[in-house]
Amino acid sequence: MDMKHGISITTRDRLLRAFADSRELVRDYQCYSSEIEDDKRVFDVFKEFAEDEGTHASKLLEILKEYDAK
Repeated sequence: MDMKHGISITTRDRLLRAFADSRELVRDYQCYSSEIEDDKRVFDVFKEFAEDEGTHASKLLEILKEYDAK
């Protein structure tokens, strides 16, 4: 547990923040890839990043569900 400015930040709080950030990155990378028309390599990189970040978000959600089940 971390105390900053008198506020307790729990592991679950950090997981929830990371999950939200990860979901936002998925949307960003998907949007970037859909806007790229002139460079297939860049399109593919953003598409790959979206998929990778989706995996991260999925793992974080699994752990969050375990925390909530306790």
